[in-house]
Amino acid sequence: MSDQFVSDRLVTIFGGSGFVGRNTVRELARHGWRIRAASRRPDLAGYLQPMGNVGQIHAVQANVRFPDSIPPVLEGADAVVICVGILARSGKQTFKALHVDGPRAIAAAAREAGVKKLVLVSALGAGKKSNTNYGRSKAAGEAAVLEEFPQAIILRPSIIFGPEDEFFNRFAAMSQISPLLPLIGSGRTKFQPIYVADLARAISNVLEGAGKPGTIYELGGPEVLSFKKLLDLTQQWSGRKRGYLRIPFWLAKLQALLTWPLPNAVRPLTYDQVRMLQRDNVVSKEAKSEGRTIEALGVEKTNAIGSIVPDYLERFKPTGQFAHYRG
Repeated sequence: MSDQFVSDRLVTIFGGSGFVGRNTVRELARHGWRIRAASRRPDLAGYLQPMGNVGQIHAVQANVRFPDSIPPVLEGADAVVICVGILARSGKQTFKALHVDGPRAIAAAAREAGVKKLVLVSALGAGKKSNTNYGRSKAAGEAAVLEEFPQAIILRPSIIFGPEDEFFNRFAAMSQISPLLPLIGSGRTKFQPIYVADLARAISNVLEGAGKPGTIYELGGPEVLSFKKLLDLTQQWSGRKRGYLRIPFWLAKLQALLTWPLPNAVRPLTYDQVRMLQRDNVVSKEAKSEGRTIEALGVEKTNAIGSIVPDYLERFKPTGQFAHYRG
């Protein structure tokens, strides 16, 4: 719960009940913002309220696929944060709908409502010439937002980690039941993982005045690690020792195509996700030289994965989460 005075400043967070959204809610509540957490199912977002003082956080209904639901949740807002995104298509939840059309509608409505600040959480790898539908849609969404709201600030994080993440938790869970872990493309692809609370802090700083309007920032943590190294550490921190099944990119793509009819929850990887693994996901030299990094947003020291991840992977250990207390 926030121990700070609750100000009159109001922010609407789209995707406020998601992984990035809920951490952003917590951070902004600590800084006294009043918060509307916009979600398709606000009835399932009650866990957000204890993150602030009484009445400080309010979950509201909005669906970015339905533009008419957007203006009401922006009424009186001083700032907007867009944390909506998907890694794979599911029914009507498409890349175009959630990454392009939805952010455009929000940005246009924010401009009409007189919103002062807008932050879009995009992703490293976004680009018109990206080799993935995900990356191209993210870039198209950035362009759409800047067209409608030129002073918006875009944040492109690398892979995001934290207690509810879908990377370390996913592979730790896999190591519980599988004798082998998949190593796509020899595991040489590089990542620069960023702690979700550091990303939330960057968002908060932008709303407080950090960053240059109309600019795209690339955000990464203090370490650049290969995919294989990340899997090695996942096993180490979850108390497992599994071998690796080396899968060349062409075979991984074939598997993705063959499992296309299955629900995303049971598919190893989609075709688009395999293609993501073919390119490094790190902060570019251009962003560093131009000062478009997380440090420029006032986050001088970011958390390394070794200081955060071991604690929440402990539950995957063979002897249980609290075994070390028993001696």
